[in-house]
Amino acid sequence: MAFKFVHTADIHLDSPLKSLALRDANLAELVGNATRTTLSRIVDLCISESVQALVIAGDLYDGSQTSMKTARFLAQEMERLAAAGIPAFLIRGNHDASSKISRELVLPDTVKVFAGRAEVVETEWNGHAVAVHGISFRLPHAPESLLNNFAPPVSGAFNIGLLHTSLDGASGHDPYAPCSLADLQKTGFDYWALGHIHKRAVYPGPTHVVMPGIPQGRDIGEAGAKSVTLVCVDDAGDVRLETKEVAVAQFERLAIECTGITDWVDLVAALKQGLRAARQAHDGENLIVRPMFVGQSPLAWRANRDADLLRNEAQNFAEQIGTLWIDKIEIDLQVGEARATGGAVSDMAALVAAGTLSADDPRVQAEMDLIVKHLPRELRGLLGDSQDEVAHALETAMKQGAKDVLARLEEAEE
Repeated sequence: MAFKFVHTADIHLDSPLKSLALRDANLAELVGNATRTTLSRIVDLCISESVQALVIAGDLYDGSQTSMKTARFLAQEMERLAAAGIPAFLIRGNHDASSKISRELVLPDTVKVFAGRAEVVETEWNGHAVAVHGISFRLPHAPESLLNNFAPPVSGAFNIGLLHTSLDGASGHDPYAPCSLADLQKTGFDYWALGHIHKRAVYPGPTHVVMPGIPQGRDIGEAGAKSVTLVCVDDAGDVRLETKEVAVAQFERLAIECTGITDWVDLVAALKQGLRAARQAHDGENLIVRPMFVGQSPLAWRANRDADLLRNEAQNFAEQIGTLWIDKIEIDLQVGEARATGGAVSDMAALVAAGTLSADDPRVQAEMDLIVKHLPRELRGLLGDSQDEVAHALETAMKQGAKDVLARLEEAEE
């Protein structure tokens, strides 16, 4: 093997928790410490694989993070790398640019933090010439492409580019340093180490373009297996990629099919069976699931009314299994045609389904603005940190609220 390096991004070290901290203190502690443990595991991987470098393509921190304890922890991990003779190459992403820590932290000399202008570091790994190119965000927002700032590839060297970018755009991600895959391929670099988008993606072509994704999910929106990328380059310059899972916990949505279930005991049994199967199907250290009850069942109304009881059943069973955690319960059951025709509650349900009130309605926005202004500062991000996130959270809450009201009306009608 000629040389190897580990590519990661979007660690969001010590990212502050929101809703998890309010629902389950033990789960909040697990997830709250997970980013630190994941970084330690990344360093462990670098040492065990005897790599030539660690490459971090931005958002090592979270923008709102100000604790110097985070900075000291990072410095300790970089010292471990330095002691093993492994350099690190780091660019600042949009979150790092707004972090006070990133400006005050002192790191070992073996850590190269690229500046807000494009730089090239020429080095040698196992007798092979390597050129590492990078540029950091100066400000939290970078609406224009940064690609034209990079120098041409160094002749005779293996050229690696570090860039924090949204590429052509991705759902849930604001546009940052946008660029096209075609433009990245035209640079003539051998490997583009990207960051920013939290889902792993590998793009084919003469240049290897890799978005490693977030190495540790922080909520159900970052569900699925998470990893870093081990890049192996042989003497001929051919590249082989390996995914290495380092996450402490994995988030997963779990559909509980309830069609045909008419007895509450059977509904709980289906929940337990689904939880047991989910834990057996995942080899990860900790599994955090969000059970979602789906299908058609006459128990739909009761499930909405007694969702807290289902959550208690799920939590108790998860504790029996161990290393299994419940994020929350979602009820998306339909009562079925037989029940849905006729009756005052059915008429009310039809009106709710046809309702036009949404999170975009000025009346809803006005009420929400009033509520947020009266919340403590640390709780103002509960619904999200962008207009789209808040709108989605409000739509979800209104739909669930309507279901709860209908469930209680159905109980009264019975």
